[in-house]
Amino acid sequence: MINNTPRVRFAPSPTGYLHVGGLRTALYNYLFAKNKGGKFILRIEDTDQNRFVEGAAEQLVETLNWIGLNYDEGPNKEGEYGPYFQSKRLDIYKKYSNQLMDEGKAYKCFCTAERLKELREEQQKQKLPQAKYDKHCLNLSPEEIDANIKAGKSYVVRLNVKPGDKVKFSDVVRKDVEFDRETIDDQILIKSDGFPTYHLANVVDDHLMKITHVIRGEEWLSSTPKHVLLYEYLGWELPVFAHLPLLLNENKSKLSKRQGDVAVEDYKDKGYLQEALINFVALLGWSAGDNVEFYKSEDLINKFSLERVQKSGAVFNVEKLNWLNGEHIRSKPNQDILEMLKNELADSKFANKDFSDDFLIKVIEAMKERISFVSDFLTRSNYFFEEPQSYDEKVVAKRWKPDSYEHMKKLAEEFETLKNPTKDDFEAALRKAAEDIGVGAGKMIHPVRLAVSGIGVGPGVFDLLYILGKEKVISRINTAINKIKID
Repeated sequence: MINNTPRVRFAPSPTGYLHVGGLRTALYNYLFAKNKGGKFILRIEDTDQNRFVEGAAEQLVETLNWIGLNYDEGPNKEGEYGPYFQSKRLDIYKKYSNQLMDEGKAYKCFCTAERLKELREEQQKQKLPQAKYDKHCLNLSPEEIDANIKAGKSYVVRLNVKPGDKVKFSDVVRKDVEFDRETIDDQILIKSDGFPTYHLANVVDDHLMKITHVIRGEEWLSSTPKHVLLYEYLGWELPVFAHLPLLLNENKSKLSKRQGDVAVEDYKDKGYLQEALINFVALLGWSAGDNVEFYKSEDLINKFSLERVQKSGAVFNVEKLNWLNGEHIRSKPNQDILEMLKNELADSKFANKDFSDDFLIKVIEAMKERISFVSDFLTRSNYFFEEPQSYDEKVVAKRWKPDSYEHMKKLAEEFETLKNPTKDDFEAALRKAAEDIGVGAGKMIHPVRLAVSGIGVGPGVFDLLYILGKEKVISRINTAINKIKID
C-alpha cells in the first residue's frame, strides 16, 4: 500500500499562466483529497529550461490562492517529501537513471539531431504508423560509450522498452487500458542538459512523495504505458490512474487560446467570482447525478467522486459560466455585494462621487436579479450614478409621443407636491396625474422611465423613482422635456 490516506498532486509547468484545463485538473485533485481526508500537493515541474518563465511559479501560486485551492504541501509549505521544485531534485533523478542503466533498463544515446531527423523521414517514407527510435545506441560497447564521452559528445538517457506482453493498467475513468509494446518508444528520460523529462521525474517524484492517485488530463494517457514500465522496472507499486476528458470549444475543437480566453487570470480580471469559476469548472466532465448545477465549494467536496467523471469531452459554455456568476452574486448577502460594488465604483469614472451605503443597497436590491457581474451595476444601470447622456432612439420612437411633453410636465408638477416620497407615493402621484389628464397609466410609465434613465428597461419604474429621489427625478424629467426631439 502506497499510503494509508490518499495523497494527490497538481504538477504544472510554470509557463506563464494557469490554463482553465490546469485549473480543472487541480480542482479535481483538490476535491478528491478533501472528500477522502487526504493531502493535496503542489509540485512545480520546471525541468524544461526552454519554457521557463521568470515569476510564473509565483503567479501560479497566487492564482491558486485566489481561487481557493489551498495546497497542504508545496512551495512555501514544505513537508517531509520536498523540495517541491523539480529543478532542485536533479540528483534524485540522476540516481534512478543510473540504476536503470546499470540494470540494462535504460541506456545512453549519442545520436545527433540530424540522424534522428533522417530516421523519422525514412520511417515516414515507409508509412510506419509512428516514428520510433531504432535502438541504435543500445548496442554500443562500453568502450564506444567511454570514447564518446571522452570526445565530449552529448547524450541523452533512453528507456529500454523490451519485447514482451502488452502493457496494461486500470484507469478509474477509462477502465481497463492496454498498449502494444511495439507502439511504445524508447522515451528520453534524461536530456542532454542533465535535466529529466516529464516521464522520469513524474514517476520518481510520485513514488517518493507517496502519491496514491494520479489524476491528470487525457493528453497524458498515451504516456502512461511508459510510466507503467518505469514503475515496473524500478519495482514500485502503481498509483491509481484517472485521466480526465478534454475541454472543448462550442464547435467541439480542443479548447485553445486562439478561440478565446483560457487563462484563469483572464476570467479573474473580467470580474468572475472565484466560487462561480470553481462551480463551473467542476461541471466540465463531472456531475453528481442530482441534476443540480449550482454548488458551493463545500457541496462539491461532499459530493465529488472520480467514478462520476465522464469519458467524453466537456464543452466550455461561457453563457453557463455567466449564469453561474450571477447566481453566486445573488446568493451573497447584500452587505457582501455592497463591498464588491464599492470596489467597482472606486475603479470607475464614478470614483470621486459619494454614494451612501443606503443608496447602494437600494440599487443592489433593485438590480441583482438582472446582472451577471458586479460591473453590470454600473454598465446596465449607470443612470443610478449619473444623468442620462442620451436617450435610446428606438425607445423614443416607440414610447415618446407628441403629447408626452405635456404629460411629463403634469407629472413633474404632481411630484413637486410630494414630501419624502416612498415608492407607493410615486405610484399614487403618477396614477393621479394620468387620471387628471384622462389617459392610462402606461402613457406616463414608459415616458418617465425613458426620461430618468435614458433607456426602456430596468427595475420596476416606481423602484427606480424611489431610489433616485424626488429632486433627481424632477430634474431629469425637465431635462428630457428639453432634450428629446421627435419628428
